[in-house]
Amino acid sequence: MPEDSKQTIFRSQDVPRVPGVYVYRNSGGEVIYVGKARNLRSRMSSYFRPSGAMQSDPRRRALIHSIASYEIFPVETEQEALLLEDRFIKQYNPRYNVDLRDDKRYLHVCIDPTETFPRLQTARIRREDARIYFGPFPWATALRTTIRFLEVRYGLRSCPVAEPTEDTKLHCHEDVIRDCLCPCMGKVTKEEYHERLEKVMAILRGDCRELVEELTADMTDKARQMDFEGAATIRDMIANLKSVLEPNRRFINHTLSTRLTATNMAAIEALQKALNMEKPPLVMECFDMSNISGVLAVGSMVCFKNGRPSNSDYRRFRIRSETTNDDTAFMREVLTRRYGRLLRENLPLPDLIILDGGAGQLRIGMEVFREIGMPNIVMIGLAKRHEHIIWPDSDVEQELPRENPGLRLLQAIRDEAHRFANGYHRMLRSKRIADSLLSDIPGIGKNRCQQLLKQFGSVKAIAKMTPEELAEKADGVGLETAKKIIDYLTSHLI
Repeated sequence: MPEDSKQTIFRSQDVPRVPGVYVYRNSGGEVIYVGKARNLRSRMSSYFRPSGAMQSDPRRRALIHSIASYEIFPVETEQEALLLEDRFIKQYNPRYNVDLRDDKRYLHVCIDPTETFPRLQTARIRREDARIYFGPFPWATALRTTIRFLEVRYGLRSCPVAEPTEDTKLHCHEDVIRDCLCPCMGKVTKEEYHERLEKVMAILRGDCRELVEELTADMTDKARQMDFEGAATIRDMIANLKSVLEPNRRFINHTLSTRLTATNMAAIEALQKALNMEKPPLVMECFDMSNISGVLAVGSMVCFKNGRPSNSDYRRFRIRSETTNDDTAFMREVLTRRYGRLLRENLPLPDLIILDGGAGQLRIGMEVFREIGMPNIVMIGLAKRHEHIIWPDSDVEQELPRENPGLRLLQAIRDEAHRFANGYHRMLRSKRIADSLLSDIPGIGKNRCQQLLKQFGSVKAIAKMTPEELAEKADGVGLETAKKIIDYLTSHLI
């Protein structure tokens, strides 16, 4: 693309000087890069200056030459921008993003209330267990420094044992080094310890104004006493608290919120005209599949009514067949289950059906409709690469102008189906992660975990058993080990 036309894509006066996230798309509408910025206008301008491509490495030059359009999402703080960037990268998996594309997660702070004297711990995965979670927090170093500060200031223990005793005290100097309350020696009651813990939990929820005021006063006093090193240390701690614990808004699906208006009838009319439909597509259903090499395969169906998401009509499908191993076979099962049921129960059918994919998915869709006797309903595919509309029994792909509101509506429902499918897939992965609770039990090795999960299916199924039942049914598990397993699982599962 010539440099002059490239510059017309971006108009700096349209981009505010605020923190936010920017999304670049190519000519096919595919998200190719997601970035965050403390100053959106300044950061984005660097991509569109004539010297930008000339002075960049080959990968960045390829990105710059591929940009055809962009979207911006202003936020209040840089921390919000980091969290939103992480969400978008995992949702769209852009080809030019390297960081954050895998399963790495920002840190959480978690507290296990089942412990007699709970301690502050960190975790990257928010499990469905009995622990209380705070976060995520994108600044890992600042977070760990803040945790250490809170432990010392409020006397919380940081020893790794679940239940501190007098024996653990023999190997611990935390009461001297870091001002621990030393609950293992009975120097503090459970009630007194929990009062301090509640104060820390309030701070982790963002209520740190009183603490910051106290630290500011301490910093001023040290400066007056010419203790500038101590004042600088407190200053840095205040900065950490503000950066880590500043309040964050809960994000909705920004792509939908910016792309759809309150009524969106103009987009419906544009789509009706583009597809040459007899009546407007007031009810649309879109399907997408999600899996990892055929494992934990799921399907999603989202429904839009009057151009807006109808969340109560969303449906999720866990692929039942053990022989299917590709998206077209998954699509066959999902469409058969969905519309076979609607026809059997004589329920209303949609005006338009959209399949996320190419000719293969559409061909399978038509085969299913012929097999179940589906009435003549418009069904199209939306190609992932160029976002062209694919019609049954046609080799010609229909291309709509990028600014066509009907195309934007199709993109919105497709993106929502993709988000919904990925969300269901992540939930199933999280349930599988819960199975790893077994490996957290002292004395239970990897082979034992695999044996128990293979025999009983899940940790929840094991937790419902009595120690006697587990010892009787599980090979090589004695009664004492069974008691240890059941006690741990029942205390860590909700």
